[in-house]
Amino acid sequence: MTCEGYFGHRTRLYELDIYNNPEKIASIIVKAYEKGVRAMNIPNDSCLLDAIDIAKGQGADMKIIGTVGHTDVNYLAPNFKKAREEVDYLTDIEILSNYDTPLMLVDDILVDGYDWDYTAKVLEEIKDHNIIPGIITSYPFKTSRQLVDDCIDLDLFDFYMVPVNKIAYTMDVDFFVKEQQEELKTLLNQINKKVIISRILACGIQSPKEAFDFLEKLDYADMVTVSAASEREADETFGLLLNK
Repeated sequence: MTCEGYFGHRTRLYELDIYNNPEKIASIIVKAYEKGVRAMNIPNDSCLLDAIDIAKGQGADMKIIGTVGHTDVNYLAPNFKKAREEVDYLTDIEILSNYDTPLMLVDDILVDGYDWDYTAKVLEEIKDHNIIPGIITSYPFKTSRQLVDDCIDLDLFDFYMVPVNKIAYTMDVDFFVKEQQEELKTLLNQINKKVIISRILACGIQSPKEAFDFLEKLDYADMVTVSAASEREADETFGLLLNK
């Protein structure tokens, strides 16, 4: 489960409905937990952390996959330099490490700026906290091509989160058909990390059944992160996913 704040065309509706409402977010977390979800991907956000505390008090004791370096910079038209200047990744690591956080991922707003020395520094800091490190990208092809060209020491991280969905929504290709699917599979196999799939629902454009039927074909997927913005969505989405 993810509590990252990007839902594509529905982002603004969700912002109005659930942001800054930790009680409502907690109710979704509790429902997800009831359906069998045991981990959440979140950035350092006080509202989300309050929601996690509320949900834990109701018996939903989630592990945290922390996102390090999340900022308020516009992710649709990112200013990567500004993001690096604004981010306080040390504070993110310190706060998130107070929770049951076995894994932390460097945010795509940092990774996709391709300042690999900077990314390496953040990964090393995560490792110094005895937490498993990983990276996130919004550009599965562009970033993966750089990774196979040894732009960074691949031993610095163990997990790699990439957006993948059947219709190529928010991916860096126009289509995701056989040719592109095979290329991405080859790249990911070369990188040889645990792969976390994000945006499998294409930010709500695809139904859970359509998305999860496609997910079953991705033999390189080790984990998947899925958003839900209501108890009803959590019941439907996670109920279907965990019964696959």
